[in-house]
Amino acid sequence: MKFAIVVFPGSNCDHDAYHAAKHVLGQDAEFIWHKDTSLQGADAVVLPGGFAHGDYLRTGAIARFSPVMQEVTKFAAAGGPVLGICNGFQILLEAGLLPGAMLRNRSVKFQCEHVIVKVEQTDTPFSLACDRGQRLRIPIAHGEGNYYAEPEVVERLESHRQVVFRYVDTNGAPTPEANPNGSVNNIAGLCNEGRNVVGLMPHPERACELSLGSADGLVMFESVVQSVAQGTVATVR
Repeated sequence: MKFAIVVFPGSNCDHDAYHAAKHVLGQDAEFIWHKDTSLQGADAVVLPGGFAHGDYLRTGAIARFSPVMQEVTKFAAAGGPVLGICNGFQILLEAGLLPGAMLRNRSVKFQCEHVIVKVEQTDTPFSLACDRGQRLRIPIAHGEGNYYAEPEVVERLESHRQVVFRYVDTNGAPTPEANPNGSVNNIAGLCNEGRNVVGLMPHPERACELSLGSADGLVMFESVVQSVAQGTVATVR
């Protein structure tokens, strides 16, 4: 399968995502510049982490107007699997592909550390190979990762099983201490109603090899490969 790794001015995790897809998983991968108007026949799209356009105005606020986002939106609307990691998650929120917004971390500091997230749902293209309740040790690196949505929106996300990943402690409990940024309901990642668009703040691409301290993030990339192979998500050309 083929991954499209979208590159914005200020992206700094694009090569990490490319390495995970191309060199760890052995799949085809291609960088897509933010001004491009084609996804080059990709089977899955990754919006990587970084500081798109310097995070001016708000995180992701300028990137959502990049020409490529029109193609990403069409791809998502057709059922194509889209993964937004950290800054990519923020861009998906600004683009309206996922509900809610990001606030400054509760600590008002940049948080860079390993966290534990629990897999809440396995019926998305990026969690298909996971076990429900599985705990993954994955790093975070962000200053605005405090997910917020209005109470009625959060209630809908929970009732529709759209919370895919949640910050937990070593026992799997979503405690305040396990929440690194203050996100409502300890939400670390969620999906859209169609379940093909997933955004999360932790960096799975930085946890794809044991030499990096954890290989727990690889399962998310394996999931979408399996999902495309099984035809459980749309193939968009």
